[in-house]
Amino acid sequence: MSGKYPDRIKQLPVFDGRFDAYKLAATGGDVLFASYPAGTEIPPHTHDTDNYGVITRGELLLTINGSQQRFGVGDWYHVPANTVHAATFDADTDEIEFWFAP
Repeated sequence: MSGKYPDRIKQLPVFDGRFDAYKLAATGGDVLFASYPAGTEIPPHTHDTDNYGVITRGELLLTINGSQQRFGVGDWYHVPANTVHAATFDADTDEIEFWFAP
């Protein structure tokens, strides 16, 4: 799995999903240390969780309800639960995602 994460993070369980990530499970939510290769496109979808994320390498083009915004290193984003959104990664990108239960 790609991603520039410390060895301790790489010892976490691997996320079973559409992208590469290490998963730290917690009561009330999960933390995902995710990696996306350049050219990754995630089609419109929803989550039943309230999602926050911070970009640690690369950049994210996030589309929410037809509006696009670009997020770079150090930028935080928020996707409310049950909101249609899509993502594009033009560069190799790492991010830390927080998925909170409603």
